[in-house]
Amino acid sequence: MPIRSVPLIKRWFNMPIFKIHNSKASQVSVKEDGFGNEAELRDFFAANLNEILGVRFLEKEYQTTDGRIDTLGIDENNSPVIIEYKWKDNEEVLAQGLFYFNWLMQSKRHFELLVDKKLGGNVKVNWEHPRVILVAQGFSRYILGAVQQEKNVELKTYTYYAPDILHVEDVYTPSAVRVTTERRRARTRRGGEYNLDHHLNITSPEMRKTANLLRAKILELAGVKENFGKSGIYYRTTKSIARLEFRPTWVQLLLRDPQYKADTKKLVKDVTSNKWGYRGMVKFTPESDIDYIFNLVKQSYESTL
Repeated sequence: MPIRSVPLIKRWFNMPIFKIHNSKASQVSVKEDGFGNEAELRDFFAANLNEILGVRFLEKEYQTTDGRIDTLGIDENNSPVIIEYKWKDNEEVLAQGLFYFNWLMQSKRHFELLVDKKLGGNVKVNWEHPRVILVAQGFSRYILGAVQQEKNVELKTYTYYAPDILHVEDVYTPSAVRVTTERRRARTRRGGEYNLDHHLNITSPEMRKTANLLRAKILELAGVKENFGKSGIYYRTTKSIARLEFRPTWVQLLLRDPQYKADTKKLVKDVTSNKWGYRGMVKFTPESDIDYIFNLVKQSYESTL
């Protein structure tokens, strides 16, 4: 039986965008054809990858044994990123992304050699959260349903407004997997999933309380998502904004930048030379001023908007 055409779901909210000039609003029209073709879409993103997605560009049209990956990159956490673009509706985009993800996980050494070649030997690839980002004008309900079972795949839509405005929206980002203590311990031994308890149990009760106060403030920021990995708790919008790494009596906070205007106490240490992706680091304890620490995170957050 032939597959029926599936309606494309372009955005969760179809909100108009207005340009303001001399206190007058005029609606900006959508350029329906967007980029001229898929190659133009790919090349535009590749040339602006860090600005749009917070991903450092490695290669485009990367040849594998069974195809070409549109774009390969590495994010602020030094995690591998595969990006596939679709100019028009294409029901195969999810399967294609998963196909290349399988290649990536079987070709870790090839990817690490590519990173060494492009970025230098000091960058250590973080394999905790490899990512597949699918970018299209919209996704069908079948893809939106099927992707719910995938923890490494993200969906982003783009809208091109005439003459020169691009809007990129998160449609799906996998949430952290919550597991019971018994299952968590078993999976941790196998290098599997990590959750909040895993990290909080590393540190003292006093430090847990302080860290949770900071977590609550961060999660109030619009569009911020929280994920758990082996080394810490990650926070991101379309780009990574911060990471918490737990120690017995203190917590290490990694931030996007090494300097912030409001850091009058000079708490942020420049760790650019460590090649962690994040360039700023703060250590805080239960006695630290959490409002001050949060203000640093907020500035990191605002730099992604």
